[in-house]
Amino acid sequence: MDTSKEAIVGWCQEYLANLLEVPAASIDPATDFDRLGVDSALAVALLIEVEERYGVDLSPEDLYENPTLDAVADYLHEQTSRNVA
Repeated sequence: MDTSKEAIVGWCQEYLANLLEVPAASIDPATDFDRLGVDSALAVALLIEVEERYGVDLSPEDLYENPTLDAVADYLHEQTSRNVA
């Protein structure tokens, strides 16, 4: 599985677009989750999917500290790189 930042951002965009029922291209990876319309239920769904897909336990606190797709992708890329090494 591709764990590059770009691949993670793309997957997250597709996943959130599906949940929000909007085109993936309309989700700006640099926009805060609250501005995208991601509420706590959607955030929890994202956390669960991230853990299943990437094997990284992303806590609600981690999501709060990384409030954009770009930040989450950086975090996940770092964690998956660390797990492989």
